[in-house]
Amino acid sequence: MSGAARLLERARASGYVAGWQVVRRLPERRSRALFDRIADRVFAANGKSVQRLRSNLSRAGVSDADDLRTAVRSYLRYWCESFRLPSWPLDDLVARTDPIDAQVIQQAIAAGRGVVVALPHMANWDWAGAWAGREVSQVMSVAERLKPERLFDEFVAYRESIGIHVVPLTGGTDPLPELAKWVTGGGLVCLLADRDLSRSSVTVELLGEPAKVPPGPAVLAKRTGAPLIPVTLWYDGPRMSLRFHQPIPHGEVDVMMQGVADAFTESIRAHPLDWHMMQRVFEADL
Repeated sequence: MSGAARLLERARASGYVAGWQVVRRLPERRSRALFDRIADRVFAANGKSVQRLRSNLSRAGVSDADDLRTAVRSYLRYWCESFRLPSWPLDDLVARTDPIDAQVIQQAIAAGRGVVVALPHMANWDWAGAWAGREVSQVMSVAERLKPERLFDEFVAYRESIGIHVVPLTGGTDPLPELAKWVTGGGLVCLLADRDLSRSSVTVELLGEPAKVPPGPAVLAKRTGAPLIPVTLWYDGPRMSLRFHQPIPHGEVDVMMQGVADAFTESIRAHPLDWHMMQRVFEADL
């Protein structure tokens, strides 16, 4: 890596750290207004990420420019909240969360079994993890190792601060045994499951088109015997809703992940502007 590239990485890490330190101290209304302005600039610039978001959301029937601008604001809202979450009182976070059919996961945890949850990149999955850690069970998840190392360490520290235990997805040992141990001990593992471009990905139909998703949630559920429960999220004003779908029957991994994709499709079509997918996911775009 060149010296310039290393400097750019350090600058990016410093920017994130500054965000965590500064934004959490701003009143919520001011921070949201700031990130709305940033979102509007990102939307107006129409860079590759916005173009990809437009392409992905077109599969969910979104074509209006104002709707796309709202979707970019939703994405920047996620970052605003993520910077603020470490200083956000958990009682307030729980009070602003609307769980739908939460008995699905509560009954599974009460039975003494762990649970594997599959989520899409919708609304704020960190908020969901913090809520689950308070209301359901301790949460473990994975995170791709970022560069520079300081940035990864900051993300890990951030998620640990809101009650989410993090296992590195890359750059170390296979995370599956540690995740399996957590689940068999009665814990809750949450995994993002609407995009995967690795060699191990499986093809499912998402929003009516072939798409690549990770097999990990199904593999972990089968290995541990735990239920696989899709959870979808969306914003409702200052609140966030979590919907707990029925457990996916155990079977072939690709069939199980298709069940997860079906749940995702239903919620993305109902709340497309809160699906923050700015990367390629559909086979036609690869």
